[in-house]
Amino acid sequence: MRRYMLGAVIPVGLLVAWEALWHIESLRLESLSRPTEVWRAFLRGMSDGSIPHATTQTLEAALTGFVLACAIGIVLGIVIGLLPRLERVVSPTIDALRPIPSVALIPLSIMIFGFGASMEAVVVAFACVWPVLLITIASVKGMEPRLLEVSQVLQLSALERAFKVVIPAALSGIVVGLRLALAIALIVAITVEIVINPRGLGHEMMAAQQALQFDRMYACLLWVGVLGWVVSELSLAGVRRIPGLRLEAVGDAR
Repeated sequence: MRRYMLGAVIPVGLLVAWEALWHIESLRLESLSRPTEVWRAFLRGMSDGSIPHATTQTLEAALTGFVLACAIGIVLGIVIGLLPRLERVVSPTIDALRPIPSVALIPLSIMIFGFGASMEAVVVAFACVWPVLLITIASVKGMEPRLLEVSQVLQLSALERAFKVVIPAALSGIVVGLRLALAIALIVAITVEIVINPRGLGHEMMAAQQALQFDRMYACLLWVGVLGWVVSELSLAGVRRIPGLRLEAVGDAR
């Protein structure tokens, strides 16, 4: 509770400054809605279902892309981390693809999937796979070599070696990559919706801005911030339930 109270100091201070700025007529902007108006617009959006519906659409695409990126990144990261020769082969390809902005894939994704959740999830997955993949590779390569020697002595199969030795040993690093990817997933999903995809919270903000409903636009914007905070806290709470995990390394990846 003390951590939450300290964390609320800056947001509350910004809201107070926002309200004070609105009362200064010489500094007031037409596009700057009063915080109380924003709050009423948020309540209207919650009561008519527009904000919950848009939130569901955004989370659907973000989480789908996140899960897809995790599956690809963890599997490939473990394989590449265990095989140095394979890493030398695929590293140039990874270095060439990683700098490509995820939004640059929007035209190609639209051609293949059309508008909707699938297109958005693919773009999210492309953005999220890199932190998961690279951190997994580094975590696997940083394992204690004797663990692999023990697994060979015990004659474990490749699948048993992955689940009983590699993943537990590299789990702290993998979780850091997952938390980074989860934050990226929400950012990219909303960005795609703002740019072109007519669904979700990003589209809701753009529609409000184009209709000059600035209170509704600010309500959606602040709700996105709250949503990101909730997702981060839930992920951290889930990580704390994993036994044997080094929480100090994971907690720093915010």
